[in-house]
Amino acid sequence: MKNLITLKNLKKEDIEKIFEVTKQLKGKKTRDLFEKNLILYFEKPSTRTVVSFYVAIVQLGGDAIYLTPREMQVSRGETIADTAKVLSRYADGIVARVFKHKTVEELAHHAKIPVINGLSDKYHPCQVLADLYTVFEKKKTLNLNFAWIGDGNNVCNSWINAAKIFNFKLNIATPKGYEPKERKFKGIKLTHNPGLVVKDADIVITDTWISMGEEKQMKKRLKAFKKFQINSKLLKSANSDYLFMHCLPAHKGFEVTSVIIDGKHSIVFDEAENRLHVQKAILYLLMKD
Repeated sequence: MKNLITLKNLKKEDIEKIFEVTKQLKGKKTRDLFEKNLILYFEKPSTRTVVSFYVAIVQLGGDAIYLTPREMQVSRGETIADTAKVLSRYADGIVARVFKHKTVEELAHHAKIPVINGLSDKYHPCQVLADLYTVFEKKKTLNLNFAWIGDGNNVCNSWINAAKIFNFKLNIATPKGYEPKERKFKGIKLTHNPGLVVKDADIVITDTWISMGEEKQMKKRLKAFKKFQINSKLLKSANSDYLFMHCLPAHKGFEVTSVIIDGKHSIVFDEAENRLHVQKAILYLLMKD
């Protein structure tokens, strides 16, 4: 594993290794990456991604530099290729949170150091790795019924990649026109009826209806997603011990009610915490000499 751009590039054993190292490092501080420097290149705002990666590299003994295009010459026309080549001379790894997936791919192609996708318009692999680890912590297995309800976005695409790797059941419900881009999948059910996918679900997952950059679509999206809210009525047919997940930030009263996200079935803050631990393992595996 040289980079982490999308889960499609990983094998099952790669992810299992990440989880093994996560378990070893969770709750521990080690200096194994002493004097390693990580570039946090962020085109989009962030809370969990920037803080978890920064704390992760510091706990491993390294340091991080946070940069946005505004502070860099890319805002004045320098190419991503040249930026990648220069950063490779200064640092030991790059985490990129970008609007276009092509940007992180170009960084990885030209960089001589590991590149990690901290989010793009197509995929959010680190989020789903943390989610999978959290589910395994809680349920001791991934052989479960997973239900995704809402936008077929970057997180949904990464869940589809994960389902292919681990061969678990994933049922997806989106409004018409908002299906995931990862369309060529076998054994994964896609419908426009949320009631069908939540039946007998062990894990129920959603995300915001309006992601960064989609604010102009707010009125249209709120209308389209109106019947896709995660609430007590919808979840009556889920398994009694179901778990609710959301990558955050959440908009309570829209994609999920407060009763659900703040209730006993919710593990949203456990998955948020595990971003730190799983990403610490990713940095360790990619950057350790």
